Amino acid sequence: MMLRWSDPTETGLDSDRLRALDALIETGIAEEAFPGAVALIARGERVGWQAARGHAAVTPQRRVATPDTLYDLASVTKVTAALPVALSLYQQGRFALDDPVRTVVPEFTGGERPAVTFRHLLAHTSGLPAWKALYLEASSREAMLAVICRTPLAAAPGTSVEYSDLGIMLLGAALERLGGQRIDALVDTIVARPLDLASTMYTPPASLWDRCAATEAGNLYERDKVGADGAGFAWREHVLCGEVHDGNAYYGLQGIAPHAGLFSTAWEVATIALQWIRAATFVTEDVVREATSDQRRAAAGYPRGLGWVLHHEGTFFEALGPRSFGHTGFTGTSVAVDPDADLIVVLLTNRVHFGGANTKIQDFRLRFHAAVRGAAGQ
Repeated sequence: MMLRWSDPTETGLDSDRLRALDALIETGIAEEAFPGAVALIARGERVGWQAARGHAAVTPQRRVATPDTLYDLASVTKVTAALPVALSLYQQGRFALDDPVRTVVPEFTGGERPAVTFRHLLAHTSGLPAWKALYLEASSREAMLAVICRTPLAAAPGTSVEYSDLGIMLLGAALERLGGQRIDALVDTIVARPLDLASTMYTPPASLWDRCAATEAGNLYERDKVGADGAGFAWREHVLCGEVHDGNAYYGLQGIAPHAGLFSTAWEVATIALQWIRAATFVTEDVVREATSDQRRAAAGYPRGLGWVLHHEGTFFEALGPRSFGHTGFTGTSVAVDPDADLIVVLLTNRVHFGGANTKIQDFRLRFHAAVRGAAGQ
């Protein structure tokens, strides 16, 4: 199932409120929530609105954002790359959701009682810590996996929701072994080629960097987060453009990771999201229902599906319907799906271009999705 352009009125979008959405993005730029943005609204396979505003880069040179701008998706990679691969392999019978991860990655022995399962990793209830600068100890895929495997759990598996990059990195290692290929090749086979996605990729070549939105100058945010432990590390100093912002993905995984590193356009992110409404490519209707239902079991914390954040008060898409789901990325990206309204909303920005500590995007996302709901007549 592919996207196509449609008149806004045919998709039930209000033209006056769409103009207000344009103005809202301009306000976000003026408030320095981000230097530029590309946003899109679709009703099913029909795209009724897309806007490109502001700049893909301000420094070292200004470049205007366009509908074809490639954004570093950051953690939106988790649901546009790792999740489709995982669920495709699951549908093929390569693993069961409640299989212990150590059946595929035997060197991971964390959480023996009970064992960490694939469901735990996908629902972020594994007990693994949220984040660790693995690159201070390792600079290869094998070495980074070894560091994850010896990292103590922060909680018993299945007891609490803790959004964990380490968990998705461990999942990625298991998927690579199950699929017999690196994650980028699996994404190409399972997602990009079947959907004819020409602009969804890891490590864009230099010939495409002038289409990429610039992110942060160096890794100042991570450098500050690491503190004294990073003394003497060879940090990047230049403005990042066309190379992944995330430190673990860049320094240890050469830009190719399950948790971050995918670049794409708003249109192609929406194309991937469409599969969650039409269940046409890498997921069946049964798997969609499973992935978008609450997977916490007895775990404390906010509702999570498999990969997806589920609707709840305080999430960025709280204005959408009660069965909606979505995900954000640290660089300033997001995607949300409301199946009851047949609605897909993509907002891609490079908010870290103004510094990684810039959090103005959080309030903006709330206002933006509330305005989208109004434009969609909900």
